Amino acid sequence: MPKRQNPSTPEHSRGPAADGGALSMSHNGTRSFFTLSQLVLSAGQIKPSPALKHSKITYFEVEIVDVQSKKQICIVDKVPPASTLLDVKHKFHKACPQLYPSRVGLQLERNGPFLKDSVSIQSLAVSSIITLYFTDLGQQVGWTTFFLTEYTGPLLIYLLFYIRLSTIYDQVESRKNFRHPVVHLACFCHCLHYIRHLLETLFVHKFSEGHTPLKNMIKGCAFYWGFTSWIAYYINHPRYTPPSFGHKQVSYAALAFLMCEAGNHFINVALAHQTNSGNRTCFPSPTYNPFTWLFLLVSCPNYTYEAGSWISFTVMTQTLPVGIFAFLMVIQMSLWAQKKHKLYLKRFYPEVRRKAAMIPIIF
Repeated sequence: MPKRQNPSTPEHSRGPAADGGALSMSHNGTRSFFTLSQLVLSAGQIKPSPALKHSKITYFEVEIVDVQSKKQICIVDKVPPASTLLDVKHKFHKACPQLYPSRVGLQLERNGPFLKDSVSIQSLAVSSIITLYFTDLGQQVGWTTFFLTEYTGPLLIYLLFYIRLSTIYDQVESRKNFRHPVVHLACFCHCLHYIRHLLETLFVHKFSEGHTPLKNMIKGCAFYWGFTSWIAYYINHPRYTPPSFGHKQVSYAALAFLMCEAGNHFINVALAHQTNSGNRTCFPSPTYNPFTWLFLLVSCPNYTYEAGSWISFTVMTQTLPVGIFAFLMVIQMSLWAQKKHKLYLKRFYPEVRRKAAMIPIIF
């Protein structure tokens, strides 16, 4: 009996297989998309592009106003938060070429102090617009130039009087009169004093930011150069008379002068070492060097030694011009010492409160 064939079998068997394959492919595609999504999420947040990050930086606008007229001079725009006041001054200089950065004084308030160049713009900002008041400080010079000019003059001027130029002294009288040894010693001490100042200006002192008006340098040079001319004229004059107590007075005064010069140098080195090391959390303490032990009594021993040098030079030469100059120097040093002592009291109160400003024992 022939077998009965089912013609529909192939179609039925093929249909479910095809449907199952299609479902399987759809299911595999879903799993692959899910797996890819999990991989992207597990990799962390996608970093924004540099352009997007740059667009989120907040810039400031600095409005510069004249302190007298209150009129706006210019607006320095697109100032980054990390910029300093010196950067603003450079941009201001581009807008006003005649006002170079060291000549520009900027204040946050009309009667407030001048802001330092290192101040961050972000620290001044209350909003995106910052108003600063401008003052023309006049022509400026650097501190190194200031001190080199101020100290070089006395050194050269004194030597011109020491060699007794014919335009200053009578040559016949100069050759006839014998020079006392104190004249040569005074020249050595005077030159040593200013050579020390010049070398310390170049190699010891580290001047911070800032300049000083040119008129201050002119006044300082007039004071030092003028007094040096007066002092040198008397000491190197052919009719100069030696000190009353002779050799002893000269020797002891010269020894005191040299000790004060050495002490002044070592104090300046100690102060410069403290500045260079960046350790300003405590007041400078004395070291094994005996010249630094004066820190135990006064807060400004460099001024004490400076005044001591000129007092010793006065005793050694016994001349009125040196005495007047020494008197004025003591007054000036006292004023500077008092000002610095007040700053030390604010910063190093426990260490400085029992010290004098310049003269030991006088509190």
